[in-house]
Amino acid sequence: MATNRRLLLHEIFCEILGTRNAYFQPPESVKMNYPAIVYGLDSIENTYANDGVYLSYRKYSVTVIDKDPDSPLVGKVATLPTCRFIRHYEKDNLNHDVFTIFF
Repeated sequence: MATNRRLLLHEIFCEILGTRNAYFQPPESVKMNYPAIVYGLDSIENTYANDGVYLSYRKYSVTVIDKDPDSPLVGKVATLPTCRFIRHYEKDNLNHDVFTIFF
C-alpha cells in the first residue's frame, strides 16, 4: 500500500511540473532535467493503538530545483496538504527549495 501512495505522490509532483521531471531518491548517475522535484523518504511516523500500529504516515523530504528564483512551482508545492517549507539555498546556479510532506 505504501508503494501505491508514493506513486500517487509522484503523479502529483509530475502534474505540478507539467513534465515527468520528478525523481524519487535518484542515484548520482541520473542526469536530471530542470525544473525538477526530487524527493525521498525521510521517516515513518506511527500512531499506536490496541498494541499495534493504528496509523502510519511516511514523511518525505521534497526539493524543488529550478533556475528561476521566483519559480511558481514553489508555491504549488507549498499549498499541498501537510507540506511545510524548511529552507532555501542556491547551488550550481540552481535554486533549491526544501519542504517536508507527510503522505
